Amino acid sequence: MNTNTIYLLVTASAFFWGSNFVLAGPILADVPPLWAAALRFMLGAALMMVLARARREDLSGLLRKNAGAYLLLGSVGITAFNLLFFSALQHTSADNAALIMATNPLLTTLLASALLGERPSARHLLALPIALAGVAIVVAQGDIEKLLTLHMAHGDLLMLGANLAWAFYNVLGRRYMPQGAPMGNTAWVMTVGAGLLLGTALISGAPLHPLGVKASASMAVMVVAGTVLAYLFWNIGIQKLGAGRTAIFLNLVPVSAMLVGAMVGMPPTMAQLAGGALVLGAVTVSMLPMRRFSMTR
Repeated sequence: MNTNTIYLLVTASAFFWGSNFVLAGPILADVPPLWAAALRFMLGAALMMVLARARREDLSGLLRKNAGAYLLLGSVGITAFNLLFFSALQHTSADNAALIMATNPLLTTLLASALLGERPSARHLLALPIALAGVAIVVAQGDIEKLLTLHMAHGDLLMLGANLAWAFYNVLGRRYMPQGAPMGNTAWVMTVGAGLLLGTALISGAPLHPLGVKASASMAVMVVAGTVLAYLFWNIGIQKLGAGRTAIFLNLVPVSAMLVGAMVGMPPTMAQLAGGALVLGAVTVSMLPMRRFSMTR
């Protein structure tokens, strides 16, 4: 699999996760957040298991060899992240949450450098603050005063925890995700996360109601694209590109959410389009191959 293909896959992951912001509305109108997360990953894990079996991946053998890795990655990247993320959104604004999450590529790059020895290129380091600035413009809709009036709340601390959990998932995935069998590995990581989320939802006592037609359709798209394909493609990116290089694509998530919103009748402002262009430019610069020059006589 060449590098350009991997770039395409992680870009698709970012687009699918951005789409989830629009898809979540009808789902959360019918069921509480904990059940929405549990159902999403239970269905996603089941679908990944079916796909892995269709490819004749040795699921039982993978589990025997890598149970500890799956438990660690599923607990951090799915259960911890989702619990902290949904809890944060109950106590802080979506703007605050998005801005905090926009620092994830930088945090992942720092952790990858400290724990994995990954050395980011000068071009990558330059792209990080530019992409962060673009995300800030998109989230604030071009209103600088909106950024200045944001304040830290209890939910922001929870969001910082979610941000840290995802950064660690990126780094731990690079180190501990078994090589080969991408569908089987992703299936088991999702199964662990789904099981822990289901247990949390049951303990919480939150009521579970049937999904309506619109919510069911949104859940189906979220499971297939925003869960199964997104996590599968992202895990491939982490393995092939490294944690730091892959993480910068997370900046495309709010841009994707903006574009999907425009498709369903929520057009962006000119400032948001400018911020989106800034993000796309920064990510593109980070993707460009380093040129090597040789002196000839």
